[in-house]
Amino acid sequence: MADLIQLRNAAREIFDAMLRAADAGAAVKKAIGLMGSNLAVYDREIELRNRPIYAIAIGKAATPMAVALEAQIGPHFIKGVISGPPKLAGSVAGPTVSHSEGADPSGRWERFDGGHPLPNEESLRAATAAFALLDQANADQANVIFLISGGGSAMMEWPINSAITLDDIRAANKVLVNCGADITEINAVRRAFSAVKGGRLAERALNCQQVTLIVSDVPLGEQDIVASGPSAPAPSTARYTPTIIERYKLRKSLPPRVIKAIESTTATPKPKPKEAPHWSFVLLTNHDALAAALDAAISMGFVSEIASQLHDSSIEEGVSALNDQLAAMRVKHHGSDKPLCLISGGEFSCPVRGDGVGGRNLETALRLALLHNGKEEFIALCAGTDGIDGNSPAAGGIADHTTIERARAIGLDAEDFLKRSDAYSFFHALGDDVVTGPTGTNVRDVRILIASS
Repeated sequence: MADLIQLRNAAREIFDAMLRAADAGAAVKKAIGLMGSNLAVYDREIELRNRPIYAIAIGKAATPMAVALEAQIGPHFIKGVISGPPKLAGSVAGPTVSHSEGADPSGRWERFDGGHPLPNEESLRAATAAFALLDQANADQANVIFLISGGGSAMMEWPINSAITLDDIRAANKVLVNCGADITEINAVRRAFSAVKGGRLAERALNCQQVTLIVSDVPLGEQDIVASGPSAPAPSTARYTPTIIERYKLRKSLPPRVIKAIESTTATPKPKPKEAPHWSFVLLTNHDALAAALDAAISMGFVSEIASQLHDSSIEEGVSALNDQLAAMRVKHHGSDKPLCLISGGEFSCPVRGDGVGGRNLETALRLALLHNGKEEFIALCAGTDGIDGNSPAAGGIADHTTIERARAIGLDAEDFLKRSDAYSFFHALGDDVVTGPTGTNVRDVRILIASS
């Protein structure tokens, strides 16, 4: 068995390999290009009909996707709108970031620093610009390409009626993110009070051929809900929005004007509009990241498995299941001289209980540290592929079987940090927070567990 420092470094190298595989700009370049006067997306050829292309890029991967798109279709591209995270001047994200950090969009793009996790004024301005762009595209009967990635739910927003304010939208999003609901449930509620989500953005350009390219931060097969589906009609689960509100006791915590809009929207759904010609392609998913991690772990000499059944459990159930599967691997490979590596993805639901700093990945690492305190050699790296975990500046944290004792030695009580939802402060004090900066991609969370056999 390698020493602890080597194993911790190995976990980080596996995480880096995941991020390289999830490069959103590279995925766009691989997927799309020109074939003569037509657009080629993978093995599909789409006639452009000598009409221009407009584009809208939304989410945490918006900028690298937009830059890559223009590089691929430059002569046909007229104008676009980007709403993504702000570029941090002078920031260095380290070796994990594989997209072109220095590549800025050209002057053909109107760019907005959309808010996240809560919408901001720029989110509203981005929606206004997108509406105007789509009105122009619709008048020109142009081609429209949507570049959609996780985080877009907050980064471009407009209320479904004029009674709802930005403060209402922000309050509603804060309640939804912290209530313990999973991403599918959260987006179902968001759609009900938005003029952007659930295909309403794309409905503004029904005279246009439309193509959507998606970097997915949702469960496999649910790509229509990425960023709450601005270019995709709401799936049938949208009609269960009132049930979700009751399940998580949200009626009293959501703003009254939002509740009124939700009840109005779900009680009297609009007739489905005439569909524009529309092609949708998923470029990257959590499975791509996990496959890259598996390859990296095997090449480094680990006995490796993917916990494929673990995705969107509650955090308590997820941590317990991870621990059980790692124990089963130990039994299965007892006596082997190779260390074990268990890889999992998805997003555990994690209600916020206190006013601390952190997110589900940091809390997962802390819970695993408590379970493995003082036992056999063990490392867990838990992080978001977007580089941001909850309200913290970290992607996640790295824990091992010595974490709790090292914390006690400097006066830290892990259980207290857990109760206050303050896992970031715990790991930051130990120097065990995993910091990448914004990565320019978002394919959900990853968890890398390494242990002796």
